[in-house]
Amino acid sequence: MLENDVLIERFFQRQQGRLTAAQAQGLQLLIDLSDPDLLDLLLGRREPQGELDCESVRCVLPLLKAPIQETDPTH
Repeated sequence: MLENDVLIERFFQRQQGRLTAAQAQGLQLLIDLSDPDLLDLLLGRREPQGELDCESVRCVLPLLKAPIQETDPTH
């Protein structure tokens, strides 16, 4: 799903070289989801449940949802 791809691509642009082992584990669990289930989590339409209700997912999910910080070209 294009929306998921865009959010994941932005995540990797922001997190280059800073991904922790826990974040990588959480990301793997999320990427294994079906596209509609992942989108529901990314849009906040549902909360992680079952095996997804764990620290690694809860630590990476906000990073995936984070908006891109726009840079001010005057600074």
